[in-house]
Amino acid sequence: MKIKSLFYMFLFGIISVSAYSQNVKLININQLNERIKNGKDSTYVVNFWATWCAPCIKELPHFEKLAADHKAEKLAVLLVSLDFKSKLESNVVPFVKRKNLKNEVFLLNESSPQEFIDRIDPSWSGSIPATLFIKNDKRKFVESEFTYEQLLTEYKKL
Repeated sequence: MKIKSLFYMFLFGIISVSAYSQNVKLININQLNERIKNGKDSTYVVNFWATWCAPCIKELPHFEKLAADHKAEKLAVLLVSLDFKSKLESNVVPFVKRKNLKNEVFLLNESSPQEFIDRIDPSWSGSIPATLFIKNDKRKFVESEFTYEQLLTEYKKL
């Protein structure tokens, strides 16, 4: 009887993790660009971060608040993790769950950092946190940490 209980707990654990990991999708730059193009009338705030980046972690609640405060508007906040693909299940999924992130979370699945960096913004040095603001044909790239007030100001400028 004890083995059967352990089996069900194990099975439940696997199902829970795999169901939750659906919330963090692997994405490449082409797919990210496609995701953004699919909503031309929306404003996109795309934050590049990582679980090992202290300033990134510090500002993540600001992106959650921005999306929550402006959910009546056509705003999409996309959180793009730059953690290694191998860290998806061990670091990124548990982090997203622990922080209860509500925005769409992706893990960038690219092998050449310089190539994706240049495609996001040629001025990007590659440091994080970094955020791309997009509304229609307007794009603004900011390579620094935000307070909520700074983030809100940049969003409203669009």
